[in-house]
Amino acid sequence: MEKLTQFWNWLLNKTTLDEKAVEVYDEVKDRAKEMADEFKDVKKALKNVATQSKDVVNASKGKKRRGRPKKNNTTTSEWEANKGRPAPKKK
Repeated sequence: MEKLTQFWNWLLNKTTLDEKAVEVYDEVKDRAKEMADEFKDVKKALKNVATQSKDVVNASKGKKRRGRPKKNNTTTSEWEANKGRPAPKKK
């Protein structure tokens, strides 16, 4: 009976170690996934920095700042031109 108790205690101790190993493995796996996501964010930010550094170089050369192209107002309707107000009366 004493040997059976010793075996049972030994088996329980092994199970605890296995469970702890599984918990550690899961934690490491989760952290690795989070790190990979953060590296993707950093990579995206570094690409943006590289693009903006080219703009700084161009500015030092005297080139104008690039931006969104301006819209032409040649095709605006009467409603858009008056911003919802009634059109002026013609004489």
